[in-house]
Amino acid sequence: MIPWLNSNFRHFKPTAAIAINATRHMNKIERKKLFSPDIEPMRTAEGRWFEAIVYEMFLEISKKSDTIRYLALKGADAPDRRENVRLGQNGLFYSKYGDITIRGNGQDLAEFDMLLMDSQNHVAFAEVVTSPSDLKEFEIEIAYKKKLLGYLYGQKITPFLLVSSFDLSNYSVVKRLAKDKTNAIIHTSSCEEIKGIVKHYRPRIIYNLPKDHPKLAKATDFPMKYPFEYKRYHDELRNRIFNEIAKKPGHIHPEITGVTGQLVKKVLYGGLFPPAIESVCDKYGLSVRGKKVAYEDFFRLYSKAIIATDLPGYELIIYLRSKQKKEYHKMIQTKDGHFRFERPTPPRVGFFLWLESIQPTLGARATLGVLDAFSIAPEHS
Repeated sequence: MIPWLNSNFRHFKPTAAIAINATRHMNKIERKKLFSPDIEPMRTAEGRWFEAIVYEMFLEISKKSDTIRYLALKGADAPDRRENVRLGQNGLFYSKYGDITIRGNGQDLAEFDMLLMDSQNHVAFAEVVTSPSDLKEFEIEIAYKKKLLGYLYGQKITPFLLVSSFDLSNYSVVKRLAKDKTNAIIHTSSCEEIKGIVKHYRPRIIYNLPKDHPKLAKATDFPMKYPFEYKRYHDELRNRIFNEIAKKPGHIHPEITGVTGQLVKKVLYGGLFPPAIESVCDKYGLSVRGKKVAYEDFFRLYSKAIIATDLPGYELIIYLRSKQKKEYHKMIQTKDGHFRFERPTPPRVGFFLWLESIQPTLGARATLGVLDAFSIAPEHS
């Protein structure tokens, strides 16, 4: 499919009809913001719009080629019945906005701008970008999604399509992606050019709905080859890391060789008992919005603390459950070893439910063992 996309997709350009039809995937507020003088909300609306434009283009393209066997419904075309986020969910789901996501124990692991199946039954995915800022940590994200889909659908090759509204050719991350023959990099019209096409569009807007489209299918109907027991994969990896820490105190960077272990995005080691929280405050320190959190004040502000690491880099995180608001404060480590507030984790996401389910299991020794193993501060490593 990738060679076909590389040679054929370049000939397709968004038309006024496609661009207008794409607005059916946006709500009224988003549509109004498309031409807003306020840059930030306008760019956000543009991103949503351009993603919908690419989907609408593929609705047309897929009709004309047997290379695309199925195109996954999304946006306004997504099934009306969508499951609310809950603990224990594993697999592919539609969000309330019609986005395609894969969840592990209720946590959103990956979101796909587009999902399709080619004539050889390979499940492929596409990402749509409208700004260079979208490329931050992009390479790691694409590698993870390829690995995730490759495992779930039992395929050695996972085709990937990157569609951009601006020229990507000079970006090093894109140059590296372009070297992989399982990837296609496509540059279409810019959002400004597309706006120029539709700005003076006068006909009354009548949306063209893809009724009886021969290639459309629910993403949830793409048959997975293997079960997806994310919580089990997570717990197995966490236990292996604990064993490594016990064998070799001090700084470590465990290699994750198992396929299922490589699907884990974050390891949650457990909640901290009060003596462990006191040790963290004393040895490492916590600060939220510039104010130090002393142990004496901790339980006035927070009900619990959970220690974690992001993967694959083992970056340390401490989650603090706020007593003032229904949220967790995500604390990241600075170069001096201190933990500072980065952002809140709101209750509407599945990961919040997972954090809520975690109870204290770690004493001071185990907690400091994890922190010392992965600390980026020289005096703690």
